[in-house]
Amino acid sequence: MSPLVLLLVGICFVVGLVIVLVLFNFVGIWVRAKVANAPVSMLTMVAMRLRGVPVAPVVDARITALKAGIEVSTDPLEAHYLAGGNVQQVILALIAARKAGIVLDFNRACAIDLATKGTGKTVLEAVRTSINPKVIDCPAEGGRASIDAVAKDGIGVRVRARVTVRSHLDRFVGGATEETIIARVGEGIVSAIGSSNSYKEVLENPDRISKTVLAKGLDSNTAFEILSIDIADVDVGDNIGAKLQAEQAEADKRVAQARAEVRRAAAVAAEQEMLARTQEMRAKVVEAEAQVPQAMAEAFRNGNFGVMDYVRMKNLESDTQMRASIAGNPGEEKR
Repeated sequence: MSPLVLLLVGICFVVGLVIVLVLFNFVGIWVRAKVANAPVSMLTMVAMRLRGVPVAPVVDARITALKAGIEVSTDPLEAHYLAGGNVQQVILALIAARKAGIVLDFNRACAIDLATKGTGKTVLEAVRTSINPKVIDCPAEGGRASIDAVAKDGIGVRVRARVTVRSHLDRFVGGATEETIIARVGEGIVSAIGSSNSYKEVLENPDRISKTVLAKGLDSNTAFEILSIDIADVDVGDNIGAKLQAEQAEADKRVAQARAEVRRAAAVAAEQEMLARTQEMRAKVVEAEAQVPQAMAEAFRNGNFGVMDYVRMKNLESDTQMRASIAGNPGEEKR
């Protein structure tokens, strides 16, 4: 046998082996699709494998869709998988929407599936929430125990609410999530309580809060439609008005004390200044008194003051001291 014949035989053997392996890998899937009246050709399955798309999940998704009466080919399923979506969740969501009479096409379901990627939610959950509304606690679990607000009379009120929502599939892509609903409802409750004249009005008619909040259209531009807002619990809180007044009075007292301290310090400074000026004047008096003996000596030298004049002056001083001692005025005697 010539080498050329051997080469041809080897090539045929390799090709046949590849065909057998392909058939072995895809024959079960192909038969399953064929029996389910959702045929997928071998070439399509090989092409999917070459594009890195898992064949079995895509084919099974197509079979499930066709059995439910939803016509879908493998190309959009492949495209959605390559975009990072969950093919099985999309098909189950379409089936659930069809059974519930909700209008949802394949492209919208794929968009919702991609929008919920990484959020812990799925397109199937969105459809189920649209069918069976869910309840959201406000405030959310794990956060604050209640929403605190103050009425006009200064009394605090603690409120817990439960919000019943339904998914709005047309606004699900790009719409705000549950956190926005909770924030808006909390803001509306605080506003409704704050506009009440007294906390008693809130306790008497808690449904006023839910009606006021619900009338504000808080579900606009969100992925949900608010069906009802129910007040689950209402409690009386602290007297915030009295506390604020007490704190304001304490602050006013501190300000008054500070101003009084400023005035006292100014008075003390003025007193010290007057004492200093008094000492200064006394020093001037002492200085002036020290000049008297010098003036007398100068008068003696110039002949303007005689001995008899000096004797009369001393007698006058003695007479003055005697009279002062008799009158009992030590200050005068001292002078």
